[in-house]
Amino acid sequence: MIVVCGEALMDVFGVAPTPTGHALDARVGGSPFNLAVGLARLRQPVALFGTISTDFLGQRLWQALAEEGVALAAVRRSAAPTTLSLVGTDAAGQPSYAFHGSGGADRDLPRDALASVPPGLRALHLGSYTAIVPPAAATLRALVERVRRRCLIAYDPNLRLAVEPDRARWRAMLAWMLPRADLIKVSDEDLRQLDPGLSVDAFARHALAQGCGLLIVTCGARGALAWSRRAHAIAPAVPAAVVDTVGAGDSFQAATLAWLAEHDCLAADAAGALHADALHALLRFAATAAALTCGRRGADLPRRDAVD
Repeated sequence: MIVVCGEALMDVFGVAPTPTGHALDARVGGSPFNLAVGLARLRQPVALFGTISTDFLGQRLWQALAEEGVALAAVRRSAAPTTLSLVGTDAAGQPSYAFHGSGGADRDLPRDALASVPPGLRALHLGSYTAIVPPAAATLRALVERVRRRCLIAYDPNLRLAVEPDRARWRAMLAWMLPRADLIKVSDEDLRQLDPGLSVDAFARHALAQGCGLLIVTCGARGALAWSRRAHAIAPAVPAAVVDTVGAGDSFQAATLAWLAEHDCLAADAAGALHADALHALLRFAATAAALTCGRRGADLPRRDAVD
């Protein structure tokens, strides 16, 4: 079982002006939600660990996860409201986000919720803003300390400065995860936000020196790069007719974890031992999944047959 930790929310897209306002299109989402659904669609046993509201939007999130086959035993319910993420896209399909989630259910993850995490984990993934904001952040750190070295730990910062504008907090979390994560996936855009003067190569050297086993840096249309303790690989992006890039990073990470699971690389030290050919195959598989997502509106991650 792969356990994905974090938020489930509603992505709200602007559709078109109306005579009295603006038409909106609300879709289930949130980076961890997307990742859990993506893993289920790639035929991996997966559970979500987090909190979902009991309001009508939370009911829709719960229903969507159940329909996709995501295990829900570790999901708490809360009367707090569902977070809304207003999504705007530019001419190239690049998204921008405005979050309405202060006091939202997704942040309400107390320490006693750890009792619901299923035993026998093969991998644990965390990231995005629930790894930064209290009380969820402290709970997720405690979970990482509990399971480290017993399963693969994966992290994707997935910066959301509209939720937490203090970059120092994001940098501190990444620094804390470097010696604890077996896999870190980060976009080059997030790296620029965290440290504009740091090159990707310099960050890779630092990450591996700190103890990260496998580092992947995604670069949008320019492809992706990977470093293990044994090798380095570069893969181009897979061509796509881009509708928008919402969920592309989540799709890439879901496919990365699925590839590692299928190749028996979810042991805590296995990802760091990948050689160059394996890294290239992993990047190609993940890039294909991300390209398929870019060809659809919103975070509509592909199923395994489509990736094949």
